[in-house]
Amino acid sequence: MIRKIGVLLIIVAAALYIIKRKDMTWRQSILRVGYPLLTLKEKWFPSQQNRLKNEDARQPSVSFYSLQAKRNDGSEMAFSELKGKTVLVVNTASDCGYTGQYEELEKLHQLHKDLIILAFPANDFKQQEKGNDADIANFCKVNYGVSFPLMGKTSVVKGSTQHPAFQWLSDAAKNGWCNKAPVWNFSKYVINKEGVLTHFFSPSVSPLSDEVVTAIQQ
Repeated sequence: MIRKIGVLLIIVAAALYIIKRKDMTWRQSILRVGYPLLTLKEKWFPSQQNRLKNEDARQPSVSFYSLQAKRNDGSEMAFSELKGKTVLVVNTASDCGYTGQYEELEKLHQLHKDLIILAFPANDFKQQEKGNDADIANFCKVNYGVSFPLMGKTSVVKGSTQHPAFQWLSDAAKNGWCNKAPVWNFSKYVINKEGVLTHFFSPSVSPLSDEVVTAIQQ
């Protein structure tokens, strides 16, 4: 009996050694390993509520290219720089069950060089992004090799502090059809090369899913 317990403890210790990453907290390490389980339900039983599409190709009344945002380093990005590019806007966090999507977003970025991914870190959901901009940039680079643009930490949910980009993304009076604000970390919005919002995907839809890839290729 004692021998069996000893073997079990060795196995557990080995598993923990493999799971724990030196540049992550225990929580972040465990969430990274568990992330694939979060997307299984959506893969097997896709829900229409988790994906919205601009079926009628409705045009925005306010131009996407009139917006701007601060980058992670404090410099300003005018969205007019993005004309002629497909853009994927994602609200992100470092301590979320979906944080593993950073890796998938980087793969998407590498596979589709013409795609612009804008990541907006936010602490809106269960305070899962407590770090400052420098902490966030280091975490993303060291653990996920992120090379796409990180924006400054902000707020993305509806309210007085909501970032103007997300005001546009979640207001049909501005974007033409969509009132859907981020429902959790890693909600995704696709804007086509003409500056039209075409799709919304919930966090449970992987950035590498056929649906997202098809949306950015249209």
